[in-house]
Amino acid sequence: MYVLLAQLNKLLLPSFTKQRLDVSKAKKWQMALIGWRYFVTIRALKSKN
Repeated sequence: MYVLLAQLNKLLLPSFTKQRLDVSKAKKWQMALIGWRYFVTIRALKSKN
């Protein structure tokens, strides 16, 4: 399930790394997206093992 979510995140959500977002200046919604992507990515990597 998390692998599918990670693929959807990659397709649908913006990549703040490519936009060179400074995390200290990120808005709350941007921090929430960063946290969500981190959560899903970690779970997807654990489920592949």
